[in-house]
Amino acid sequence: MPALKNHRYERFAQERARGKTLTDAWERAGGTRGHRYASRLSRRPDIIQRVEEIKSGAVERAAGALAIDRQWVIQRLVENVERAMQLEPVMRGGIATGEYRYHAGAALRALELIGKELGMFVERSETRAVTHVISDEPLTPEEWKKRYVRPDEPVEPVAPPLPVKKVH
Repeated sequence: MPALKNHRYERFAQERARGKTLTDAWERAGGTRGHRYASRLSRRPDIIQRVEEIKSGAVERAAGALAIDRQWVIQRLVENVERAMQLEPVMRGGIATGEYRYHAGAALRALELIGKELGMFVERSETRAVTHVISDEPLTPEEWKKRYVRPDEPVEPVAPPLPVKKVH
């Protein structure tokens, strides 16, 4: 994708790719600080695509300059796992104490990174939308259950509702 036609949008995308906040990126692009337009602009498909393109190009250039590729990183992670999972004798004054050290944190982190790269783990999150209705008429317990309790959820017994006094 070539640079965006609107020079402010292009500068905004470049600043976002550098890691600037929405507000800072919009201000550096010539926008007004505190204006909500940066948030709307960040959701535009052409802006999102351009930011990703800039980021991927920077990663490729940096990796090329250092001769680092995906295989090299995975190979180093595997070496890290193997090294961390070895039992190292604890030495004091050049003499083994009979105790051994195991670096579980380093091994687990390297295994986690390898697993993520290979797509073995899936991020899971539960999203529930809750709608609150305000009314001057209270709901009966049956109406409340019908509206707010999912059929697959067990219902815990609830104390009877307190009497409602109407103020005139």
